[in-house]
Amino acid sequence: MEHNLWTRDRLHEFCETRLSGCKFIVVSNREPYIHQRGPDGIECITPASGMATALHPVMVATGGTWIAHGSGNADRDVVDAMDRVPVPPDQPAYTLRRVWLTPELEQGFYYGLSNEGLWPLCHITFNRPVFRPEDWAHYRQANEIFADAVIEEAGTEPTIVFIQDYHFALLPRILKQRGKGNLVIAQFWHVPWPNKEVFRAFPWGEELLDGMLGNDVLGFHIRLHCQNFRDTVDRVIEARVNPDLSLITRGGSDTLVRPFPISIDFAGHEAASQSPEVDRAMTLWAQRLNLRGRKLGVGIERLDYTKGIPSRLQAIDYFLTHHPEWRGRVVFVQIAAPSRSSLVSYQMEEAEVDALAAGINARWSTPEGPVLFLFKQHHGPVDMMALHRLCAVFMVNALHDGMNLVAKEFAASRADERGVLLLSRFTGAWRELNEAVSFNPFAVHEIGEALLTALDMDEAEQGRRMSRMREHIRFNNVYRWAGKILSILLKFDIPEFQSDGLESSSLD
Repeated sequence: MEHNLWTRDRLHEFCETRLSGCKFIVVSNREPYIHQRGPDGIECITPASGMATALHPVMVATGGTWIAHGSGNADRDVVDAMDRVPVPPDQPAYTLRRVWLTPELEQGFYYGLSNEGLWPLCHITFNRPVFRPEDWAHYRQANEIFADAVIEEAGTEPTIVFIQDYHFALLPRILKQRGKGNLVIAQFWHVPWPNKEVFRAFPWGEELLDGMLGNDVLGFHIRLHCQNFRDTVDRVIEARVNPDLSLITRGGSDTLVRPFPISIDFAGHEAASQSPEVDRAMTLWAQRLNLRGRKLGVGIERLDYTKGIPSRLQAIDYFLTHHPEWRGRVVFVQIAAPSRSSLVSYQMEEAEVDALAAGINARWSTPEGPVLFLFKQHHGPVDMMALHRLCAVFMVNALHDGMNLVAKEFAASRADERGVLLLSRFTGAWRELNEAVSFNPFAVHEIGEALLTALDMDEAEQGRRMSRMREHIRFNNVYRWAGKILSILLKFDIPEFQSDGLESSSLD
């Protein structure tokens, strides 16, 4: 297996040899680096983003261009005349091209259509999506603006364009219509795809699907989402769907629809998690939480209604009610990083989380301190890795998630092969990490009993489960994910550029 292991160096070599003479462009709404004004001047920060974490090593290896919305209050101060800035700031390896959106356009495109419309449509959380014609108009306009930047960066040279997520469903078709035949276009849809009946609720379904079928390759995390997309196309739009080849043909052009389960840089994360900085953070957390031998349960995510934080807190209450002997023997930490707090649905989620946390502590805290610590703030990777290593149980109970990289990050942090992962069966990660203790995230009693199973698990069983999960993630890492996608893209013919791709045997 070792000779088939993808590493940073192997991906870099692959890109240098196979992408020679071809530009590589990534498009996303969120930028990988943000420039902000601080008390000591302009500082560059790295926002919390699983997508950025996954794509960063690919961009370093390709030396390409990343096009994203410039959202920092000092972003304009550091770009050149072409709105470009080299990144990372300490050791530049690729180019960040910033696109500017007016506040009104950002409100309709990002907060409106993308996050009040498509986000709840794609996630089975029973939150009603909102569809406003003015938001759809802004969504279309934003996709056009990003297309301008892509066309400008690509010029007439052979170019691979890798589009990220649900913010840019119309972009592939726009690029195919405006490009000069020099573009191979792929899109990775980071969230689930709904079934065909749910998608019927979207008012502009045919136009959205037509936009996505401008891709040469369309990727989802798991096969079910690919199947849902094919079924949706078959019902909504005029196209020929070949389920055996997972190929959709519309207007004489083919779109290959494939699952590409995203992952992490296992080796890099593992090494970082064992650093002296993390060791010191573990000591500080243990003091701050007053652990003193008590077992620790941890949840880390954005404060988003898809993550199931209220269900988790209700399950903790259920667990302590039905197993009161654990009172004083266990403490919980919930990291809930603020997210989209201007939206009413997120404000309601935060209010519910606050109320549940207060109730749990009122009922179950001891003289040693609260049973639940709720931190509604961003924490850096050192703090998160420290909690990974400290906890007895790591809880991921998303109501619906395309993948959930934090589950993989937890396992990568546990070089000691201890700790238990509690994992929702409605995440993409559940289909890979079979050794996790799984449950239905809508069933509070199931989460509570799964928590008991995890806390009672002996070290030998923990080690057996963790070892298998870690080996799976080590082999199926982010470099393998990128290598699979790039090898397929390189099989497409671009004028003046051809590659025989990567032999499939080296990806097995």
